[in-house]
Amino acid sequence: MKKEFVVIGLGRFGGSIVKELIELNADVMAIDKSSEKVDDYAGIATQAVTADTTDESVLRSLGIRNFEHVIVAIGENIQASILTTLMLKEIGVKKITVKAQNDYHEKVLRKIGADQVVHPERDMGIRIANNMVSNNILDYLELSEEYSIAEIIANEKLVGFTLVELDVRARYGINIVAIKRDKHILVSPQAIEKIEFEDILIVIGSDADIQRFEKKELH
Repeated sequence: MKKEFVVIGLGRFGGSIVKELIELNADVMAIDKSSEKVDDYAGIATQAVTADTTDESVLRSLGIRNFEHVIVAIGENIQASILTTLMLKEIGVKKITVKAQNDYHEKVLRKIGADQVVHPERDMGIRIANNMVSNNILDYLELSEEYSIAEIIANEKLVGFTLVELDVRARYGINIVAIKRDKHILVSPQAIEKIEFEDILIVIGSDADIQRFEKKELH
């Protein structure tokens, strides 16, 4: 059975979510106040609707509460984002993910019941900055203010050593949770697994520990 989503706000962020969800074989109702934007997604989304989502009666008429997950991707209009989230909670939507413009916006969204709040611009900035600072960090995903997941490319200093010999958990406080090798991913690799040249290590830990490992072992 296909998963069903609603995406409200068809700017760059919301639009990319619609396209990706459709690629993943989900049903998507795409909503925006702009009829031009809705027209752009009429041939992409399962259903595209022009509507004011700050109006509770409009949301009810569209049957939004029957969808399992609603993504509020409204751009610059913080008031519309907050009101829409509030209306979605009022009608009983099970899961609501909202794009926040700043930390204050996030605080308000969490107080009114948003299940998940994302900062796409801030998070992308963090990822790009970490990629630029290090030649070895391929990607960086912030889990919280202190913890992250990073993709780190193995260099000649690590090649030929097993995970138990590297013992990064004891030495650095990080965990290697998977290894990307060619087109394969080794999930929860065994302690006897040897690192090969250009393996990509997927590590999880505090930002400070990841940076300490990267500087000590990969430079």
